[in-house]
Amino acid sequence: MSVVKINAITVPDGKGADLEARFAARARAVDGVEGFEGFELLRPVDGETRYFVYTRWRSEEDFQRWVSSREFRRGHKASNAGSDSRPVGVTSELLSFDVVELAT
Repeated sequence: MSVVKINAITVPDGKGADLEARFAARARAVDGVEGFEGFELLRPVDGETRYFVYTRWRSEEDFQRWVSSREFRRGHKASNAGSDSRPVGVTSELLSFDVVELAT
């Protein structure tokens, strides 16, 4: 089964739109990468301050290959973040899961 990686990004008040714009500017950048199965950017509600960047991969090896790739490094360089290259997030934590059950 697949693996899920969730990057939990804490974003200060008023900066959520900036984070969303940065992701929109790179929409579909990971499409076509071997083993990539899906992406979602989840906006916090009900007092939560973290955005969740949800990705699903065929295997841990596919995810690690992506993270080690030139495309990943290029896409995550601060200089590609737009005119304001400062980080939007205050903290970031990578959560990892194995998919046990999947309903479509």
